[in-house]
Amino acid sequence: MFTRPEDVTDEQIRAELAASWSFAAETLSYLPVGFGCHHWRATDAAGRQLFLIVHDLSTLLHSRLDTARAAFGRLEAAFGCALSLRRDAKLEFVIAPIPTGSGQVVRRLSERYSLAACPYLTDYEPGHDGDFHAADRPAVMRLLTDLHRASPVVAPPRCDFELQNVDGLQTAIENIGEPWHTGPYGERAHALLARHAAGVTALIAAYGELAAKARSRPERCVVTHGEPGAWNVLKTPAGFVVVDWDTVQLAPPERDLWDLAEGDRSALTAYTQATGTAIDADALALFRMWYDLAEIGCYIDLFRGAHDDSEDAAESWKNLEEFLQPAARWPQLRLPAP
Repeated sequence: MFTRPEDVTDEQIRAELAASWSFAAETLSYLPVGFGCHHWRATDAAGRQLFLIVHDLSTLLHSRLDTARAAFGRLEAAFGCALSLRRDAKLEFVIAPIPTGSGQVVRRLSERYSLAACPYLTDYEPGHDGDFHAADRPAVMRLLTDLHRASPVVAPPRCDFELQNVDGLQTAIENIGEPWHTGPYGERAHALLARHAAGVTALIAAYGELAAKARSRPERCVVTHGEPGAWNVLKTPAGFVVVDWDTVQLAPPERDLWDLAEGDRSALTAYTQATGTAIDADALALFRMWYDLAEIGCYIDLFRGAHDDSEDAAESWKNLEEFLQPAARWPQLRLPAP
């Protein structure tokens, strides 16, 4: 995120680091990296550094009935699984949260925010234009294969295939005639959704059919990262490492494969040869749909509410324009055109 939250202070973070991690931060630097949660670098007097992850729990709610407490519980389970993957499954590429003195992997900063601490990486090569170099793709696939094989060792949260923010998205469509005088992007987002409302509704229905098929095959589920793109799989001198484990779930393997396969379908053949698991084309489509609908739901929820003209809002609008074109992105489904 480009903009730090106004209601999280350096004093709060310092106090929690000292109390829970016994880490006396001399300096705290906000890092405008990633998109979805906030990050800081903490440095102590000895020069030791931590990479801090602050989640706004209100953005992790799955529905209008969800709670910050439940969202925090899911974070605990996900980060705990990451720690187990590194400690118990011996997967050294997992950059897991550092536990507190009492063994917790994440702490509450406030009713709204949580804090986790990870090792700070100083030497890594970012992905090429947000994607992997072609020569690196086989190594990334081997890494995902090793992760999926670790399933018997860990107990991640189970994927429920529910769409995040879908109730809010459906409510927005049902009340499309109401104005959105909520901020600089409100009416623009309103008009864009109005043009594509029929296509979004049809895409939600198509997702539901594919989700029902996936639920009927629980034996295919493995431990998955959820977002193993080039922004989370980093190349270091020692090899690839994987960060941001807040999305780890027990799910069909295609949850980790659909994005990699977008640029190189041969990756799927390599995965089947390595694991003996046949790729399910419907599951690939399922998780690509989930991502599209999650992006749409997230940004519609943002712009239906009060918002400012910030860098984060501008990036969110750019992303909404990309994803909120269901007929163009899913021509094979013959969705209603705008």
